[in-house]
Order: sequence, then C-alpha cells, then structure tokens
Amino acid sequence: MKNEILELLENNSRLTAEDIAIMIGKEVDEVAKAIKEMEDNQIICGYNTLINWDHTDKKDIVTALIEVRVTPQRGEGFDKVAERIYNYNEVKAVYLMSGGFDFTVIIEGKTMKEVALFVGQKLAPLDSVLSTATHFVLKKYKDYGVIFEEGKKDGRMIVSP
Repeated sequence: MKNEILELLENNSRLTAEDIAIMIGKEVDEVAKAIKEMEDNQIICGYNTLINWDHTDKKDIVTALIEVRVTPQRGEGFDKVAERIYNYNEVKAVYLMSGGFDFTVIIEGKTMKEVALFVGQKLAPLDSVLSTATHFVLKKYKDYGVIFEEGKKDGRMIVSP
C-alpha cells in the first residue's frame, strides 16, 4: 500500500488522502496514517511543484550543472564534503556520481556571472575541491517526467501531385 501511495503522490502531490483512498481501495484513515508515518520517517521529504519558469516573468533564472572533483575526507568519505556544498543557499541539488568526477552540483542564479562568482568564490576554494566544470542549461525540454513543450506541428498544408 505504501508504494502505491508514494507513486501516486510522486506524480501528483496535490492528491488528498481521500483521493488516494478511493484510488487504491483503502480507508481514508488508513491512508492518512500511512502518509503521516512516511513523513515522520522522512520517506516523504516534501511536496514540490514543478514550474516552467520560461512561461513566467521570472524566466531569466540561470541553471547550471557543475561537475566537481574532490578529495574525500579521511574517516568521513564524500559525506562531509557534500554537506559543506549543499549548505550553500544557491545549491539546489548535490549528487554523488560514478565516472570522471565525484559530484554533480545544481545551482540557480540570476545571471551567468552570479553562477561564475559562486563557483570561483565559494565552491572552488573549498579545501577538498580539486576541479570544477560548469555547464549552463540552455533550455529544458523535460524535467521530472514532465515534457515542457510538445513538438511543434507543421502548420503548412500538404500538397500532393
């Protein structure tokens, strides 16, 4: 039952306990109790809304993915370094990666310069950071399973011989 609830909430966090109870055929109290328990155990960590900022007056937000190579801390591994990075307000996400670099850090800023200053003044100077590579998001086509703009259809008439 919990996995069913999680899948429903992951796709639509606006569903109420009543909605979910109907969808999975359980009692409302049972669903509400399960949701509360998953919140308390940090299985459900929050309820977010996915917004296409390009369709608002706040469309000038710059998103950057930063590849970061680090030296793990003795006895702490990557966790202590990740904690130092994710505590910055600019940082939206930090992922430990396999491959050629250790972390992917996702940040948002008002301008490319603001992002560059964050990398140059806050991220790169950290003791454990060996190198960074910054990639700017130019356009989002799909995020968290949601397609932002369906393919544009050709409005021209078909001409055949």
